[in-house]
Amino acid sequence: MKVLVVCSGGLDSVSLAYKIAANHQLIGLISFNYGQRHVKELEFAALCARRLDVPHDIIDISNVGKHLTGSALTDDVKVPDGHYAEETMKATVVPNRNAIMLSIAFGLAAARHADAVAIAVHGGDHFIYPDCRPGFISSFEVMQQHALEGYADVSLLAPYVNATKADIVTDGAKHRTPFEETWSCYKGGRFHCGRCGTCVERREAFHLAGVEDPTVYDDPDFWIAATGAFRAEEAK
Repeated sequence: MKVLVVCSGGLDSVSLAYKIAANHQLIGLISFNYGQRHVKELEFAALCARRLDVPHDIIDISNVGKHLTGSALTDDVKVPDGHYAEETMKATVVPNRNAIMLSIAFGLAAARHADAVAIAVHGGDHFIYPDCRPGFISSFEVMQQHALEGYADVSLLAPYVNATKADIVTDGAKHRTPFEETWSCYKGGRFHCGRCGTCVERREAFHLAGVEDPTVYDDPDFWIAATGAFRAEEAK
């Protein structure tokens, strides 16, 4: 199976790229510049493509992204600190982001005679991002079957859609993913901040998976208090 992977440069999508390379024919990576403040993640996507020796396309949709206002990832809105599943993390939603990106990815896949597009949405995304949920994934694939009917037959692979972040770390370790060559932090500083939701989730995932975390964090211990406070609130 020839597969095109949507790769942001994050832990999830880089792990997915290594998984696909091990089990299928990885024909390339596609990334998107949508005006995200952590655009440095694309450097890690490029590094992943070089490591796996596959083509890498960066699609510039920043002119679209600037109109998707209100998100802490694209606007002058503070990225919240705390646990990934807290209500405040909804400030990081970019409306319809995955639908837009996947539509483009499917067009490229069809043009390149790929059999599938793979995306690394996972179970931890469900609370915050509606376009990461199983219902969206299955519905989008059906829509694309209609959109490409008679021209191409491209499926949508989302092997992590019901997995936890810790599951992805475990799977990534199995496929020798170089975790130190991935970027998660939404703040886009020199190092991972250790305080934003995606940093807390990343640090917690390595802990739960029992895998050593090679990431350098500005605040390496914040995740302990953040996860503890969230669990206590959840238990009320």
